[in-house]
Amino acid sequence: MNQKSYSETPSQNINLISPGTRITGDITAEGDVRIDGHLRGNIKTKGRLVIGASGSIEGEILCSNVEISGHFKGKISAAELLTLKATAVVTGDIVTTKLSVEPGSLFTGTCQMGPTPEKTVQEPPKKA
Repeated sequence: MNQKSYSETPSQNINLISPGTRITGDITAEGDVRIDGHLRGNIKTKGRLVIGASGSIEGEILCSNVEISGHFKGKISAAELLTLKATAVVTGDIVTTKLSVEPGSLFTGTCQMGPTPEKTVQEPPKKA
């Protein structure tokens, strides 16, 4: 089989938000992030984001790879791959290059596949 492996960040730093933890605010991380608690805010990471079955996010996600098993409401921008597991419940807008959806997952909203906005941003014209 010729499958591309979507690796985690080389540093192997994993940030974990445990079940029962509630955060209000934005998170910016260099490494991977796993949310098993609740986040109300935005999250931006250069690594992989995993929303566990008990996890939920209300806000905006901006990262390279996202795997959702829990609940999400808002906007997702995934530069590489977005995976919706069978237990995922997603409401909002999705912009991703590749999308993987397991049977049983629920998605309500819009989906745009192709280059993510970060990759298509044009530089402003240079002044003469």
